[in-house]
Amino acid sequence: MRKLTYFVAVSIDGFIGGPDGDAGMFMPYVDEEFLGFLKGEYPETISAEGRRILGLQDLKNRHFDTVVQGRASYDLALATDITSPYGHLREYVASRTLEKSPDPNVEIISDDLVGRVRELKAKDSEFGIWLCGGSKIAGELVDEIDELVLKTYPVILGSGMPMFGSPLAVDAFTLDSVRTFANGVLVRTYSRTA
Repeated sequence: MRKLTYFVAVSIDGFIGGPDGDAGMFMPYVDEEFLGFLKGEYPETISAEGRRILGLQDLKNRHFDTVVQGRASYDLALATDITSPYGHLREYVASRTLEKSPDPNVEIISDDLVGRVRELKAKDSEFGIWLCGGSKIAGELVDEIDELVLKTYPVILGSGMPMFGSPLAVDAFTLDSVRTFANGVLVRTYSRTA
């Protein structure tokens, strides 16, 4: 069974973006040390456009071969005329309003998100599935999440998009590791407690 990993940027107070979904306040913390970490440990989480700009097209996937994201996250790419933001992965977008995919690499999941993710988890692969966001689908998929990788930035937003955008029951995870960076960023990895 493949793992579903919620790999996400988050503020100290648990928000993945401002009220409008903007996560630009995290970008100043992507310095040389942190980018080196991403390139070495989670290269598949660097967008296709980011890879092109940085000359990193040859990076090999280490953890994931599939990405699942919500419509709001996907719209950020569409707003810049990018229809396949993670073309090096198999892309799924959860949306009840997007009727047709604008790209052959992107499959729209319009209903039974949990069932479709369970099917993806059951497929044989050496790689896991990256839950990229957003808040609403993380809330819907909370019971399917096997691992959390939280890139915690040293900012407090006060309000905005919470990590999980729906009410949920208490769920326990075990802290596996913490990596600290000179710029104040922490990367914490948790696995679901059995």
